[in-house]
Amino acid sequence: MEKRKVIYYTDEQNDEFSTFTATPPRIDGSYDYERKSPFKRFLRFFLYRVVMYPAGVIYARLAFRQKIVGREKLKPYRGCGVFLFGNHTQPTGDAFMQTRVVFPRMSYVVVHPNNLAVPVIGKMVPSLGGLPLPDDMEAYRNFRAAINAKIAEGHPVVVYPEAHIWPYNTGIRDFPDTSFAYPVETGAPSFCFVNTYHKRRFGGRARIVTYVEGPFFAPEEGTPRARRRALRDEVHGAMTQLAILSDHEVVKYIKKETDGENADG
Repeated sequence: MEKRKVIYYTDEQNDEFSTFTATPPRIDGSYDYERKSPFKRFLRFFLYRVVMYPAGVIYARLAFRQKIVGREKLKPYRGCGVFLFGNHTQPTGDAFMQTRVVFPRMSYVVVHPNNLAVPVIGKMVPSLGGLPLPDDMEAYRNFRAAINAKIAEGHPVVVYPEAHIWPYNTGIRDFPDTSFAYPVETGAPSFCFVNTYHKRRFGGRARIVTYVEGPFFAPEEGTPRARRRALRDEVHGAMTQLAILSDHEVVKYIKKETDGENADG
């Protein structure tokens, strides 16, 4: 019988199982989200097209034999900005494999500031399209303005609403509706993509099939909070249905029983 790794968790929304630990830099009002200088624009193009995307193709094909299903659903929206919400199950792969979903376009990705502290590659994260979450109100205003600008320019913006990495998780965790305020504010279409895991005929590593679904739009009526909640629920439901297509569980996640759950009565 195949041995599976077992991980016990307590909180779907806050438990983190990435092995990388670092002290993240503080993202304040001085952080340059726009990166409009000619040099920074050139560096962005070079690192994304010449380094990141080719590396992503090689990594996805060699490590996971990744196949993408449903990418054609993005084609009618190639000329406008879109949001893509994905499941967060690969510490390294998620950064690279999302580039194949949106190809030939160049994506931007909402990231935790921890990513800027990764040795070597952390320095390149901004040029590769990383938009780190802000730490104060001034930075937050700049962050939201940058997202709106990227959408207005016709770029895809990728969000991992689960926020924390659960390697090889085959389910979709509960996640808040916070990030769905972006498409509600901009009116841009939303899509989801889910990496599902499958056993290879030969070889030990799981194979990934990435499914794309959408578009999704927030309801036109209601308060902003109600609209973003409705959009979150629709996207979460679609992601849950796609995740069912996984047929290989590399890591089994089991919720720990709390004292309250063990109590009689």
